[in-house]
Amino acid sequence: QVQLVESGGGSVQAGGSLTLSCTGSENTAQNYCMAWFRQAPGKEREGVAGVNRDGETIYWLGSVKGRFTITRDNAKNTLSLQMNSLEPGDTAMYYCAARPYACIGGGTHQARAYNYWGQGTQVTVSS
Repeated sequence: QVQLVESGGGSVQAGGSLTLSCTGSENTAQNYCMAWFRQAPGKEREGVAGVNRDGETIYWLGSVKGRFTITRDNAKNTLSLQMNSLEPGDTAMYYCAARPYACIGGGTHQARAYNYWGQGTQVTVSS
């Protein structure tokens, strides 16, 4: 059973930065696609970015391109999301997710494509 634990959320002012981290149970990073999703109140959960086992990345949200960077460390079973130039629209609960197939492909930006989820970490950006 894959377990994912997020950390690093918090409250910042617009223009600030945060780094989210996700630690997986053994071999998670080596064997699974890992991704970040977010969900704002009253909205559906949306895919932010994903990274394959080989490090290939994809950013599903155009609004975060150039501001967010997803990385993984297979040796440490960790996934990170560096978020710069944060905007109030980035306010959401952020979730780490994993699936045993590639992150890149049809439907991989959708929450239903993922088998495993962390508990989430809150990011609040004030103007």
